[in-house]
Formats: sequence, structure tokens, C-alpha cells
Amino acid sequence: MSNWVEAKVKDSVWWTDSLFSLIVNADVEPFKAGQFTKLSVMMDDKRIARAYSYVNAPSSLDLEFYLINVADGLLSQQLAKLKSGDTVMIECRASGFFTLDEIPASKQLWMLSTGTAIGPYLSILEQGDVWQQFEKVVLVHGVRLNADLSYQTKITRLQQQYPQLQYVSVVSREQPIQGLHGRITEHIANETLFNHCQLVPTPDTAQFMICGNPEMVKDTSAILIDKGYSRNRRRDPGQITVEQYW
Repeated sequence: MSNWVEAKVKDSVWWTDSLFSLIVNADVEPFKAGQFTKLSVMMDDKRIARAYSYVNAPSSLDLEFYLINVADGLLSQQLAKLKSGDTVMIECRASGFFTLDEIPASKQLWMLSTGTAIGPYLSILEQGDVWQQFEKVVLVHGVRLNADLSYQTKITRLQQQYPQLQYVSVVSREQPIQGLHGRITEHIANETLFNHCQLVPTPDTAQFMICGNPEMVKDTSAILIDKGYSRNRRRDPGQITVEQYW
């Protein structure tokens, strides 16, 4: 039996001329916050598919994905054209281990993301279980421009609902309206991120989840390892859990 099912588009929300969220309804299998699935379209009898993380909490009937419309992207260009009432194929079974049950309990949880990779963190935060596992959660979002800081209303609502949540934006190509200027890697290396949050993470008190482009994931992991942290594995728990977003 095919793992692909039809999803009906409920809405699409455009944040910028290239960043948008696609909201669909489909009969998919239960998933864990932080997991991803695949969306696909058929082109010339060939299936074009790509993995996207769920932004919504697992309990939500609306399935949401945060995408970038890539200029030469075979799939993203097609998804960007979808309107309410259109259909797209979705893989009904989710995948991935970038989930809260893979993270050892600690006092602090640092969620580090770039671009659309903030998506799985929003799913985890919406689910709410994170507040039983950590005293303080810091959501860090690295982008190029202030306009790329999507989901501000949702993040503000989560902060109001959960005072343990701290949000830090990091803008690299212009002066930030809020948060820090530069890149996440440099602010971890010189610890200005930690100073900004008025927190002192250590291997005994903090866990780091890293999701974004491969270079950011690699560089951030290396910096943390130099500071005494280690990769988190099931047989050998550590403090660094990663997800490469493409």
C-alpha cells in the first residue's frame, strides 16, 4: 500500500517574497513533534519529493510547513503556486529522531536554528511537554534580514503562555530590530549569546539542539565540542543533538 496520501490545501501564508507557510489537511499517521514528512508532486510521470518538518503540534488537525521558494527549485516552485482547495501529495508516515524524547533532561535547552529550520522547534514548543523537562528554554533564530523573522505572533504567544521561554533573533546582513547582529556561531564562540540571555550553560546544565544548513550545524557543533560538550547518542548520551535541514 502506498505511503502517499492526498492533502487538501487549506491556506498559504506568505511572509516575504520567498518565505511562505503551507497549511494542509490530510489523513496522516500520528507523529512526534520535531519529526518531518515529505510533500510531493508528479511531473512528467516522475514524483518530485522533499522532506519538510511539521510546524504544528501533533494534536493539530492543520498540518503546517515552513518553506522557502527556491528560484530553481523543482518542488518549491510548484508548492508556491498552491491555493486553497488545491491538492498535494503527502507521505503519511513521519520520520526523524529530532524529538524531545531523544534529549536528556537538563536545566536549560538551547534550540538553535537558521532560516526555515525554526519549524520543528515551533512544533515542540506548541506541544508543551518541553516545560516538564527543562527549567529554561531558549529559542534562537538566525536569519539574513529582519523581514525573515517569521512567526513573531506565535512566538510572542508562546512566551506569554510559558514564561520559561526566551527568544533571541540573530540577524546577519543588517542591523537587527531586536536581538543580536551577526551569526549564531560567532555568538556561541565568544559567548555573547549566553551573556545576552543572562545564562551560564555548562555540560552539566544544558542541552543544545541544532537545526539548519549543514555548515551551521557542523560549525556550531565543533564550537560546542571545543567548549567541552559532546554529541548526544542513545548509547552515549551527550549535550548536542543535530538535524541537517537539507
